[in-house]
Amino acid sequence: MKILEVNHISKNFYSTHALSDVSFDLMEGEVLALAGENGAGKSTMMNILLGSFPPTKGNMSLNGEPYEPKNPSDALGKGISMIHQELCLVPSMTVAENVWIGRVKNFMKHGLYDYRQCEAATQKLFDSYGIDVNPHETVKNLSTAQMQMVEIARAISYDSRIVIMDEPTSALSDKEVQVLYQIIRRLTAENRSVLFISHKLEEVFELADRVVVFRDGHMIVQRDVKGLTMNELINYIAGRKVDNIYPKQDLEKGEVVLSVRNLSKTGVYQDINFDVRAGEIVGFAGLVGAGRTEIMQGIYGIVVPDSGEVLVDGKAVRNRSPREALDNGIAMVTEDRLRQGVVKKMNVEKNMTLAYFYKVCNKLGFISQKDEDHDTEDMIGRLSVKTAGKDAPIWSLSGGNQQKVMIGRALMTQPKVLIMDEPTRGVDVGAKSEIYEYCNMMAKQGVAIVLISSDLPEVMGMSDRLNVIREGKIVARHDRNEASAEQIMAEMFGLRGENHVN
Repeated sequence: MKILEVNHISKNFYSTHALSDVSFDLMEGEVLALAGENGAGKSTMMNILLGSFPPTKGNMSLNGEPYEPKNPSDALGKGISMIHQELCLVPSMTVAENVWIGRVKNFMKHGLYDYRQCEAATQKLFDSYGIDVNPHETVKNLSTAQMQMVEIARAISYDSRIVIMDEPTSALSDKEVQVLYQIIRRLTAENRSVLFISHKLEEVFELADRVVVFRDGHMIVQRDVKGLTMNELINYIAGRKVDNIYPKQDLEKGEVVLSVRNLSKTGVYQDINFDVRAGEIVGFAGLVGAGRTEIMQGIYGIVVPDSGEVLVDGKAVRNRSPREALDNGIAMVTEDRLRQGVVKKMNVEKNMTLAYFYKVCNKLGFISQKDEDHDTEDMIGRLSVKTAGKDAPIWSLSGGNQQKVMIGRALMTQPKVLIMDEPTRGVDVGAKSEIYEYCNMMAKQGVAIVLISSDLPEVMGMSDRLNVIREGKIVARHDRNEASAEQIMAEMFGLRGENHVN
């Protein structure tokens, strides 16, 4: 039975055609995957489904009735909820309050809000779906992965007939991904339907019944997943062959650029030691929460370590802030694009040049608008950022193109060391390949690169050497192609003993 029909939907933003004549349908109890490169139109289509803005042309029907949502609240009332790619939680509120936000009246006792009742309802929901997060905890204290699980819980708490999931696994560990898979299978067993957006194409084959491919605002194909091959899907998405997903180049390595010695933060990580040479990519693998990001934040000055030493070109540096790290030749693309990356009130240009102003100032200290415009447009072209222009607001870009802007910001500082924490999170297969090529380009120029990724094939495919992190310690080191994925996974999960490496 068809639960949703989308008929000839088009959407224009001024002269930009975001969607052109898109049609597809969703069956009851089905997982329908939406695939496509960043900027292909997937998010625009979802915003129309949610009522965030109306289509320019076309119409929709829900349960056989015309569907014209006025806003997201109206869509919720009609049975459609969404798990957003960018986290939309209130940091100062508890987990339980975020899950039931806007529905406090459900937990009133004698005219007063009963937080114990709210937390008990949250715990019951979490237990039912296998979610391991403390309802009483304040959201600002959670990891990105835990926040994502709270987003998922909030969406399913509405008992919606259709749940839209936009890159729901991008910040999750393998264990949490399996929990999400179980949630999706339970939803479909209850005859609820899931619209699933993911750039991890293996998830399409794991979960989806059918897939709709978007490219440049057009619907390219709608097919059953059964009988579809990975190469066919990639070619539909890219409109071209993408043969070498991990185009790692073997380059001659120079002298050691970054040295980390005995770096420690009480209760977070301890005795971290590693080197990165000029032209080398050193990867870090580990489960979410193992300490990978926290170590890099210590090096970059976001959270100052308790002890240890960081050296750049053999000289000890003390990074008490990201500004000092940049001055010392270290740049970082952060994992959390929303909270630590883009500035939503700024346009593309200002976001890209945020760490770069000192390089486009004249002798009097004034910014050269001409130089800033030239360098921004050059970087937009080099990274193939899909944007209406350098003056477009950053929020108007897709998540993957926002990620490219962050990478452009780091490259503009011309760093000696580039730390990339989940650089391809929420990025499509074609753009991933482009980002890897820029890693190669920077390595050729002698930059020392540190790569963190939850995508094990990615970090194995792009690293010259690989460190495995567990419980805040380096537990194993491998040269390229030295270890199998199975061995590294065993080390990540602690199935190879406690042989910590320093």
